[in-house]
Amino acid sequence: MELIQGMLARKTTNGPFRPDPVSLEHQHTLMRVAQAAPSHFNSQPWRFVLIENPHTIAEIARISGESMTELIDGGIFFERYRRYFRFSEAEMDERRDGIHIDHLPGPLKPFTRQVFSDAGLRLMRQLGVPKKLGEDNRKLVAGSPLLLAALLDKTEYRPNELSGFYSVFGLGAAIENIWNAVGALGMGIQFISTPMEIQRQWQAISQLLHVPDDLELMAVYRLGYLPEGVGRPSIDWSSRHRKRLSQFVGRERCDVPEEG
Repeated sequence: MELIQGMLARKTTNGPFRPDPVSLEHQHTLMRVAQAAPSHFNSQPWRFVLIENPHTIAEIARISGESMTELIDGGIFFERYRRYFRFSEAEMDERRDGIHIDHLPGPLKPFTRQVFSDAGLRLMRQLGVPKKLGEDNRKLVAGSPLLLAALLDKTEYRPNELSGFYSVFGLGAAIENIWNAVGALGMGIQFISTPMEIQRQWQAISQLLHVPDDLELMAVYRLGYLPEGVGRPSIDWSSRHRKRLSQFVGRERCDVPEEG
C-alpha cells in the first residue's frame, strides 16, 4: 500500500530545487529502478547520461530558456497546447484533464482567459512576458544539481517498425519507475521539454552531450532535492485532476463505460 500511495501522490516539480548535489547513492538507485522496468524480449533499449557539470547544465539551461522565449513570443506554444488550458475549477472538474492556469503575473490576471488568445499574445509581448518566462525557465534548469538525459539504442528504436513502439514503451516504463522513486528520496523531477519543440535547439543539446550516431536523444529531465516554502513560478498551473473511470475505462468493450 505504501508503494501504491506513493504512485498516487506522484507529481511534477515546477519550482526550484535545493542546490545540494544529488548523492551518488541516490543517482544509482534511480538508475537501478529504471533498469528494473520491463522491455520487449528484455532488450533494455534505454541509455542514460547523468549530468552534474555546472558548465554543461548552464548551457542546457541557456538553450532551454531561449527555446521557451521563442515558443512563447512566436505563439507556437499556444497554438500547440491551447486545447489543454483550463481557466476555472469548474471547468477542470468537468473535463478532468489539462492544466488549470491559476497563477499569473499581476498585470495579466485581469486577462486570464484572454492571455492565450492572439490579443493576449500581443499584450504579453508588450509586457516582456516571453523573455521573463524564458529567463525563469533558464534559472530553473541552471539551478538544478542534476540533469538526466534519456536515449534509445537505434538498433532497437526503429520508428517505422514495431520495435519503435516497443522501445518507446520500454523507455516510458523506465522513466515512470524513476518518477515514482524520486519522492521516496526526498527529490523532485521535471521534464525539460522546450528544446524538443525546436529542432535546431534539440540538435544543439545532442551535440553538447556527444550523442553518437547509434543513439537517439529522447528526453532531458532536471532533478534535485525538494526545498520547503518556495514560491511558485511567474506563470504556473495545477493538474491534479484525473479522468473518472467512466471516461477512460470500458467494461468488456469500448462503448460500455466502467462505473465507479
